Amino acid sequence: MKERILVLDGAMGTMIQDANLTAADFGGEEYEGCNEYLVLTSPETISSIHEAYLQAGSDIIETNTFGAASIVLDEYNIGHLAYEINKKAAELAKAATMKYSTEDKPRFAGGAIGPTTKTLSLTGGTTFDALRASIQEQVEGLIDGGVDLLIVETCQDMLNVKAAYSGIQAAFVSRNVELPIILSGTIEPMGTTLAGQPIDAFYFSCEHMKPVAVGLNCATGPE
Repeated sequence: MKERILVLDGAMGTMIQDANLTAADFGGEEYEGCNEYLVLTSPETISSIHEAYLQAGSDIIETNTFGAASIVLDEYNIGHLAYEINKKAAELAKAATMKYSTEDKPRFAGGAIGPTTKTLSLTGGTTFDALRASIQEQVEGLIDGGVDLLIVETCQDMLNVKAAYSGIQAAFVSRNVELPIILSGTIEPMGTTLAGQPIDAFYFSCEHMKPVAVGLNCATGPE
């Protein structure tokens, strides 16, 4: 990053939609729509998406783990597979980067951590400690699978971000490793996060986490 701009890949969900998968690809109708489960039921689909982005020139590709925290996977009754799914997803992404890395253009695997389906400040549905533990497990799987960095993305609630960061730090301690962290917030039409925080306040609230980059991704308020 000191030498040149690194290009991050694009969306995973739309690429999965373009693959025109059937319920069988997801492991059955009860899992249809659980994109993260595909790393176990249809790993070749995910690998082909990673490779498409690498062929297009991406320096960093994200693991298929946006909703792979146990707290989200529990909605499909597969929360107990969270560690396995994250580790496998990281292995798939890392294998793709190794295939396309050169001395002049190394490629990197970023462990994607989505906002979950809970917002501590707004809807509740969980506790800070439960969310932190769920993220810790997710990150341990990502680390064990070989990711190079972590990407906490589509952040809409700073309290969730703090829980995620706490879980990440716990995972770093348990695995005796420290990886770079990228944070990406998401802004609504009124110009704030869903929890009502302006973007400058969002940045100041996470500055102490020393992220290597802070940005914005998909939202309802791009203008």
